[in-house]
Amino acid sequence: MPLTKITVGAGYQYLGLIFWQFAVAVILMGSVLLLRGRLRWPSKAQAYFACMIALIGTLLPNSASYQAAVYLPSGVISILLSLIPMIAFPIALALGNDGFSLRKLIGLSIGFCAVALIAVTGSSFVGEVSLWWIAVALIAPSFYALEGNVVAKWGTYGFDPIETLFWSSVFGVFPALVLAVASGQFIPVPKIWGTAEYAFLIIAIAHAIVYAGYVWLVGRAGPVFAAQVSYLVTIFGVGWAMILLRESYAAGFWVALVLMLCGLFLVQPRKRDEEAIET
Repeated sequence: MPLTKITVGAGYQYLGLIFWQFAVAVILMGSVLLLRGRLRWPSKAQAYFACMIALIGTLLPNSASYQAAVYLPSGVISILLSLIPMIAFPIALALGNDGFSLRKLIGLSIGFCAVALIAVTGSSFVGEVSLWWIAVALIAPSFYALEGNVVAKWGTYGFDPIETLFWSSVFGVFPALVLAVASGQFIPVPKIWGTAEYAFLIIAIAHAIVYAGYVWLVGRAGPVFAAQVSYLVTIFGVGWAMILLRESYAAGFWVALVLMLCGLFLVQPRKRDEEAIET
């Protein structure tokens, strides 16, 4: 998030950034698939799946995140992204992926108390914190939560993590290009590279590696272990914002952070949840 803040602060628009994010993922993951000899055309069902992941996993959530990053402190967005497992709970109930749990309901309630506290104490942050941009920032975790539940419900249609990211990027890069050009937000390759350009290059590479790495981790270690990454996203997101952007926060922010971490603890899956999923 701090790198995103640096990039959008230089005036780059979200559709142009999303196009290059897709393009870098195509190049990186496509190269890996070529080296592994696994670059083959997907079936119709796999193509539909890839299009859906491109839409709900990158195009829509990242459009919201990039816009919110212009107006919200980086640390606040990091906390809001921690709502992913909490928002995932009611979606899981609706899709039949999970059963009702009082513990998770309490965790969900605590998490949204943290969001309410951020909204109420917004004037104490460095930068404007408005209800509107908090709502926009919540679009991203909502779609990420939906994406996770979709994969849990229907699987990846035979794709491994690298294939999932590659084909979703292939089917996403052309609509993103059309939208970027039509809106005047297309970003040509810069002739002179500065901090913002290198920051976004790191974002695009990290997106490809971390996305595939997380899906791999779920397969290797199970959802219980992999879900702990939510704590790291929150803590490191706030820490990097303080180091790189010199963001400072009042007492209300730290109370919200503690509430969010408590909510995460309650909604994280337990070992018995993982066993129930496997059976």
